[in-house]
Amino acid sequence: MPTLSVVVPASNEPPTLAACLNAIGKADDPPEEVIVVEEGPGPAAARNEGARRATGDVLVFVDADVLPHRDAFARIRHAFEEDSELVALFGSYDDTPTAPGAVSGFRNLLHHHVHQEGAGPARTFWAGLGAIRRDAFLEAGGFDAERYRVPSVEDIELGTRLAATDARIELDPELQGTHLKQWTLQSMVSTDLWRRGVPWVELLLRDGGHASALNLGWRHRASAAMSLAGAAALVRGRPRTTIAALGALVALNASFYELLARRRGAGTAAAGVGLHAVHHLTGAIAVPIALVRHLRSRPPG
Repeated sequence: MPTLSVVVPASNEPPTLAACLNAIGKADDPPEEVIVVEEGPGPAAARNEGARRATGDVLVFVDADVLPHRDAFARIRHAFEEDSELVALFGSYDDTPTAPGAVSGFRNLLHHHVHQEGAGPARTFWAGLGAIRRDAFLEAGGFDAERYRVPSVEDIELGTRLAATDARIELDPELQGTHLKQWTLQSMVSTDLWRRGVPWVELLLRDGGHASALNLGWRHRASAAMSLAGAAALVRGRPRTTIAALGALVALNASFYELLARRRGAGTAAAGVGLHAVHHLTGAIAVPIALVRHLRSRPPG
């Protein structure tokens, strides 16, 4: 059986670290070693340092605000034992986030829902609860800690590089952890714009549009189009068009809003429609910003 080395980046003194380590220690078939990295300019550098110290066959990255389920490491160990061609594996947040409030419920359950629908072969990676063979990680050069000095899309970028070599990456939706993060509307918009949206579009532009991610499918794009149409109609004073666009958004994402209602109640589900539109609008705003930054970064000529 492959040996596991868990790497937990903790360079920002996370208050949830003790709970995370406690969950790891209580897991079934726990890892052979747990490495907590408290130094480094950001999680990418911290994870790279942890990988350098690790001795296990498989690196398991766990964010400090995630509580892995009891079966998480047994699932990881079994997956790599059964499939010698498997290079990387990642999972999902569960559907019972602990942070209160509509924004936290929306943001954490949105991630869960997207990953639950994306089961199977993947061309991306997620470091919140993700594993990769140590040799493959080192050969790929690890996370790009120079480009990503703050939490961003460093895991997606690594997954893109791995996928370019035809490495086999899988999303196991049953590999889950509880997310402890509390969100506000301000932190959600700021993260979606500057930590996710802009660098994500820059990655797409850098790689000629070949970078892949879980929420770039047709439903996501159609939802973004409906959000833009609804916002434009609202500005122009066309309430019927706005209502129609929101109705289309609800129809496109009915299963997600049902999840919100089931787990957080009808009020959060109703608020989730508006928050979802804000999420998509923020992503749309990221496109021209990233395009300008990309053009400015290109050498003359």
